[in-house]
Order: sequence, then C-alpha cells, then structure tokens
Amino acid sequence: MKLLNFLVCGETRVGAVSPRGVIDLTAAGLSSPMETLIAEWETAGDIVRAMLADETLPALSMDELTLAPATRPSKILCVGLNYRDHAAETHGETPKEPAMFCKMPSCAAGHLEEIPLPPAVTKLDYEAELVIVIGRYAYNVRAEEAPAHIFGYTCGNDVSARDAQFRSSQWLIGKSLPKFAPSGPVIVTRDELDPSDLAITCTVNGEVRQRARTSDMTFPPAGIVAYVSQFIELFPGDQIYTGTPAGVIIGMEKGKRVWLTAGDTMTVTIEGIGSLTNRFASRETR
Repeated sequence: MKLLNFLVCGETRVGAVSPRGVIDLTAAGLSSPMETLIAEWETAGDIVRAMLADETLPALSMDELTLAPATRPSKILCVGLNYRDHAAETHGETPKEPAMFCKMPSCAAGHLEEIPLPPAVTKLDYEAELVIVIGRYAYNVRAEEAPAHIFGYTCGNDVSARDAQFRSSQWLIGKSLPKFAPSGPVIVTRDELDPSDLAITCTVNGEVRQRARTSDMTFPPAGIVAYVSQFIELFPGDQIYTGTPAGVIIGMEKGKRVWLTAGDTMTVTIEGIGSLTNRFASRETR
C-alpha cells in the first residue's frame, strides 16, 4: 500500500493511493496526522484496505495535490558511509557498526517543495537515500524483532552543506539547514516492498549522478533499526536515512566539483517507491 501526506488550505491530510487516484483518508474520518495513523495501523490498516476497494469513494488526482513530507517525525536519524563505494570515494573506512548522525525535525520537506539557499554556506550536495519509516515504538529490540517495527519505506535526500559539515568532527550543522531532509512522494508499507535489492538513482537537472542498488549497503534496514534501538527510543513516523551510494559531489576530485546552486533540481528515484524531486530556490525568492 502507498500512503502520502498532502495539503489542503494549509491542513495536512493523509491519503492512500488507489488505481483511481488518491483517497482522502482524513476526510473519510480516519486519524491524522500520518504518525497517528501509523500508530493505529493494527486496526486502521484493514479500514484503509476496505476503503481502497470501495469504488464509490471519490478519488483525487495525485498530480493536482501539493504533497507534504512523508511524515512529521519526532526525529530524523541518518547512517553515514553505509555504501562501500561511497566510503571509498570519500576516502573513509567502511564502518564496523552503523555511523549515526541526525538532522533536525525542522529539516522535513515534501516532494516538489523548494529548498531555500542558506545564506551561510555555498558547497551544497545531494545524497539519494532509502528512508525507513518506523511503525511501532522500538527500544532495545532484538534483530529478529526489528522488521516488525518498520512501517514502510520512502525516498529521501540527505541534502548537505559540505563547508559547514566539516567545520568540526560533528556533522550536525551541515546536515540540518531548513528543508534539508525532503522525503516522499509516498510511503510504501513493508508488506509490499523488499528493501534488500532496489535500484536507487539521483539525477541533477536530468543528469544521472548516482546509480546503485540497496544490496550494496553494509548494514541493512532491519539491522539499522535493531542497532539504533539499543540507544535511542524510536516512535511511529520517525525516519532513518540509510546512507547514500557513490556519486556525490564531495566524492569528486576537487577540480571537478560543481556545487549545487539556485535553480538546480534533484530527483531521487527508488524502485518500487517512486521519485522525489526538489529544487533549490534563490535567496531572492524565498
């Protein structure tokens, strides 16, 4: 099943994708926001399935909707250097355990939402990533229990300001500027998507920059959830970015690096999920 958040007069609503279009679950009386629906999925899931089968319900055209972030998470966690080729291109070692960092919840953005150019940085980069959406509270869960705590998956872009990221040994400020964690366009529930070997790409202005498969990850999604839960409480709707493959700008030779700027458009595409597109807006049009 594919779910999404969309905006109507500034209100965030939850929808489900059917062959006829998007069913407005919020208008039909189901719980929103998305995080609440996810938390109640044990009972709500059957209701949504019945609604998708009901051809008398009105359906909206997805192309006409303004999409919101996949979730409004209480936290956005990220795994660094989780693809061996990316670790190699940045001259880093493949970690022996997941290298974790975070982005602020205020970084959340939706499909086609513009990302404002930050005034304090200039070396802007993209990172196509498969994103885990947490479905059930998780703390100190065993590896074999971890899959049951995953609600589904979406596309994400770990937008990064490299000049801020490497000012210190901590990456936080380079990762947490406004709108630097777009996600979407939909969440695909885990019963319909095997994340172990999906094609993942990133294009910039139509040019392919990253092309890989999720099978190249060092740490798979369930293992990441189990690891993180040993230290951090995870709640429904929380997002975990699972790392990016090779092809980012910071991995290029210094003389060949052309950083992103106003008007550049990035598209992250993941097999079975769809495409997430965002454009950098000039400072003048913010």
